[in-house]
Amino acid sequence: MKNYFDVKGKSALITGASSGLGRQFALCLAEQGANVTIVARRVEKLEEVKKEAEALDVRCLVVPCDVTDSNQIRNAVEACVAEFGRIDILINNAAAGFATPAVETDDATWERVMNTNVNGVFYFAREVGKVMLKQNYGRIINIGSFHCQVTMNGVPRSGYSTAKGAVYMMTKALAAEWAKNGITVNTLGPGYFASEMSEKVADAKYEKGITDNCPMGRRGKPGELNGAMLFLASDASSYVTGQLLLVDGGWTIV
Repeated sequence: MKNYFDVKGKSALITGASSGLGRQFALCLAEQGANVTIVARRVEKLEEVKKEAEALDVRCLVVPCDVTDSNQIRNAVEACVAEFGRIDILINNAAAGFATPAVETDDATWERVMNTNVNGVFYFAREVGKVMLKQNYGRIINIGSFHCQVTMNGVPRSGYSTAKGAVYMMTKALAAEWAKNGITVNTLGPGYFASEMSEKVADAKYEKGITDNCPMGRRGKPGELNGAMLFLASDASSYVTGQLLLVDGGWTIV
């Protein structure tokens, strides 16, 4: 029986892989037989993920990297190619956020979110794109959010929503540019899942906003993004590009 979601033996690079969704994506790909390059700033956390990945009988490369530094990004991509010979899958997952009212948001906070969520995504796509163009093959998954399309009533999301909207438009532009080169570029749009970033702003009002506005009345559970991610990472999605795949418990349908 053919496995349409097969990624065994592929080389995948995942940013923001030290915790949260990035860690989840890296271990899911490793479980499916892909070799993984895991990228983040916190090396000690990456080493923990590496142990878990290698226990699944795949190779795992740890590369410390600040996604706002294009030189570090270039070095990370070169290290991945040196280790595995190619990059088949890029998951642009690293992100930052804040929940400060717009009039109270200082320049440094705004720039930190834009540098991480927009510039970092583009820089990684650009450098990995050079590798994929030579291969004439690649799957790029930019991790967006349902905030690519909507915001949240009662919680200030100006910076985060602006950045994620930009990621979706970037996805469409890159997809159009590379469509004839065997490279697909898509955005995966999670709803509210537990993460280190969401925990920083979570309180009773925040949680009530999720249960009141999400038709399923809950956050996403661990693993509920994996199927959608594997679809976009595999050849099952070979004729899908420039799209936003929302996994949000129905948030955007009402």
